Amino acid sequence: MNYSDSKTQRGTGWTLAAIFVIAVAFNFAWELAQSPLYVGMDNFSRMWSVCLPASLGDGALALLIFAVGWLVLRQRDWFVRPRIRGYALMLVTGLVIATGIELVAVYVMRLWEYAKQMPLVPGLGAGLAPIAQMLLLPPLIFHIVARLAAWRSRAAKDTSGGNSPEH
Repeated sequence: MNYSDSKTQRGTGWTLAAIFVIAVAFNFAWELAQSPLYVGMDNFSRMWSVCLPASLGDGALALLIFAVGWLVLRQRDWFVRPRIRGYALMLVTGLVIATGIELVAVYVMRLWEYAKQMPLVPGLGAGLAPIAQMLLLPPLIFHIVARLAAWRSRAAKDTSGGNSPEH
């Protein structure tokens, strides 16, 4: 492996870690906020014990969306400038993932149950809040990771002397 390959692997590792950590943080907040929309989520310790593992799973789903984008768009950094295709990919992938998980978990495996307050997608019966979660959070997460990557790249150039005109 040459230096360039090693640098690319480190960059990819950083990207994956950043996506996962940011996704877990934002999804944990969302999971806590939507927890009253589920049956049995009326005490704080239950909310923590359910929402934390769910947000870890949501972090893995964000990594899945990243991987789908990399495969379909054939660019590791596709989310930096996602354009219409990148945003469409995030939305379609998020919609398919969320709808599939909700329908299987609620109606097939009976892993959780919606409270009466949960708005449902008409004709589908899936909860609107968890579907909105996978539609709204991935673009935000990828935007933040792209901004952090740009900041990281600028900081690396500044500390290494970069290619600025004065050097």
